[in-house]
Amino acid sequence: MLDSLEDLVSALTKLPSIGRKSAWRLALYLMERPESEVRYLADTIAAVRQKVRRCTACFNYSEQEICAVCSSLSRDKSLICVVEKPTDVFTIENAGRYRGLYHVLGGLLSPLNGITAEKLQFPRLMERLRTGGVGEVIIGLGGSSDAETTSLYIARILKDENVRVTRFARGLPAGLELEHVDQLTLTQALSERIDVVRGWGGGSSAV
Repeated sequence: MLDSLEDLVSALTKLPSIGRKSAWRLALYLMERPESEVRYLADTIAAVRQKVRRCTACFNYSEQEICAVCSSLSRDKSLICVVEKPTDVFTIENAGRYRGLYHVLGGLLSPLNGITAEKLQFPRLMERLRTGGVGEVIIGLGGSSDAETTSLYIARILKDENVRVTRFARGLPAGLELEHVDQLTLTQALSERIDVVRGWGGGSSAV
């Protein structure tokens, strides 16, 4: 078998949800496309890697130092929704219900995998709260065990802060990442979010 094709297949298997069979299909598909089309794909990927950075405020993807959400005058700056990764921001935005800001942690706490609080964006979250103006922090994580651990940690470090702490309602399926939740369920979970301070219980709130 050609070594160059094997290299391409190996590279493609590093993409999410792409197994070896799918990687072979993609590799052979690319081989059958015009060279100009394949080169355009490669150039586009390279350009995105050069242009897109992390917002210095919320750590979402942005082409500017401050992303469009953080710089928008129409967003409610008293609300910050804490999420795991940038794809979660896109998921919530697509639901069209939330009008606050975001804070991307860059992962979830997982001590067994070496992911501790020092490796995530908790210090920056605390800095944002202490500059004033934030009235509520929404814990917008998924339903996995790591997400639960991270949610409990956030509730603990914010316990003495002068801010309301809520989380999505329990309509989210257990163990499911946020990006795989359907829009109706996500919208309902966000609209009916619950206070953290009463053992994950308490009243609901509208955005």
